[in-house]
Amino acid sequence: MTKLYGWMAMALCLTAATSYMVASSEAMLSLIFGNQLVFWSLIIGELGLVWYLSRSITKLTVNTATLMFLLYSIMTGLTISFIFLTYTQASIASTFLITAATFGAMSFYGYTTKRDLTSFGNILTMALIGLIIASLVNIFFKNPILYWITTYAGVLIFTGLTAYDTQKIKEMNILGNEGTDEDQKEAIMGALILYLDFINLFLYLLRILGSRRD
Repeated sequence: MTKLYGWMAMALCLTAATSYMVASSEAMLSLIFGNQLVFWSLIIGELGLVWYLSRSITKLTVNTATLMFLLYSIMTGLTISFIFLTYTQASIASTFLITAATFGAMSFYGYTTKRDLTSFGNILTMALIGLIIASLVNIFFKNPILYWITTYAGVLIFTGLTAYDTQKIKEMNILGNEGTDEDQKEAIMGALILYLDFINLFLYLLRILGSRRD
């Protein structure tokens, strides 16, 4: 679990650094957001990378799995760099701290609680599917009410998933394999899962707490 949080922290730093550098470059912003082909290629690439890494983690070497995870964090930084153009840096920083505190509290709860969160997790997973569908539909309808419904639902869903995923990862950890390739790949996969929870929670909270630029 210590390795897991270490890899997750490294990925978050890479994402933040990438986003900031892209937001500071007119050329990069124009390339990514001025060309829909490039932007959607990045999105599809991210989805494909997560799917492949999740499906093939046991077959990959440690170095390949690590490289793919770090590459994904960089690609995420490219696609979310728009936040530096939409929101003030102060509100981004404060929202990040709030996200970190919320994530830390829920992850600690998931790790320490003796309550089985499986049924709770199943409900959240179904809710997540509904959230994805509603968000895709609203891309076309642009309904402000649905926008805010999905925003608050997203905060609740990813807050709960943080606790559930932490418990699940803890229970899946194989004792006695410390220092092996399997141990390293377990840490990478767990870091990816919690990284996704953190990033999504941050983005949904930013919708609520972020101060937009004039």
